[in-house]
Amino acid sequence: MGTPNDLDPRLLRAFVAVAEELHFTRAAGRLFVAQQALSRDVRRLERDLGAELFVRTTRQVALTEDGERLVPYARRVLTAYDELAEAFRAEPRPLLVDLNSPGLGHERVLRRARELAPDLELMARYESGLTHAAREMIAGRLDVSFGRYGGLAPDLRAGLEAQFVRYEPMAVLLPEDDPLAALPEVPLDALAGRAVYAGAGNDRTPEWTDLAARLFAGHGVHVAAPAPLVVGMEEFRRVMAKAPTPVLAVVDFPAMPGSVKRPLVDPVPLSPVSLVWRKGLRHPGLDALRRAAAALAARHGWHERPPGSWLPADEMLGALTASPRSG
Repeated sequence: MGTPNDLDPRLLRAFVAVAEELHFTRAAGRLFVAQQALSRDVRRLERDLGAELFVRTTRQVALTEDGERLVPYARRVLTAYDELAEAFRAEPRPLLVDLNSPGLGHERVLRRARELAPDLELMARYESGLTHAAREMIAGRLDVSFGRYGGLAPDLRAGLEAQFVRYEPMAVLLPEDDPLAALPEVPLDALAGRAVYAGAGNDRTPEWTDLAARLFAGHGVHVAAPAPLVVGMEEFRRVMAKAPTPVLAVVDFPAMPGSVKRPLVDPVPLSPVSLVWRKGLRHPGLDALRRAAAALAARHGWHERPPGSWLPADEMLGALTASPRSG
């Protein structure tokens, strides 16, 4: 590999996008550029470095050994460029905060952060799934999100940082006429033999579907077949109302007309929620979010596991916790 003294950051952004997507069309869409322009930038970077970075065939794109070696360096360079631009900005830019869906408990963290930093602009977004939000964060189109950090693919976690926020008890949404709707709580085994919707087929939320599959294993419960991909609470309500299928949710999930929400018990399943952001991000709004999350967790016991609870064995608190900055 060559060692040029100057590399255009645009070329590095093109390279990182293709390296993460392993697909030129998707990478071009992510960067809002034409595929021909993206291919041209990658070829120019390869020429400048004197190395082939990708193996291209009609069916797939793969990183070469030099490409694999370049990825961490390119990410660090792009982070430095972003930090440089931020350091000389007249005032902090708005921080884009993904809350996944309206009405979830993540909004409490955002509200508290806005109270802690009233002069900053913390803008809510609803990206519907941490995996999708992770791609958006790494691409620089989103700053912060919430969700099951341990359920992300390793290549996505490599570009992110996280702070554990809470153990969120899980629930099930049932049609009003479902026999289990009369119960104040639903034992997991009471769902044996049934299919429960958990986002199967939605490429935005595989971390949630994986959590459901782990929970259902050994209890005779099945992950329901994919439903049409919907974005937004109203569309979700409309589509779910067409089929009397239970839906896996969390206790803070907002009510839906025609359904009832019941906590799951025996065991009490927990969804581990973390605050997740792009690696290297520096912003006073992120500091406010981290302080808010830590304060709310301490006040409400969000880090305490209730008796008889269930959690994936490889996602214990210690592996996902980071101390909030004091800034």
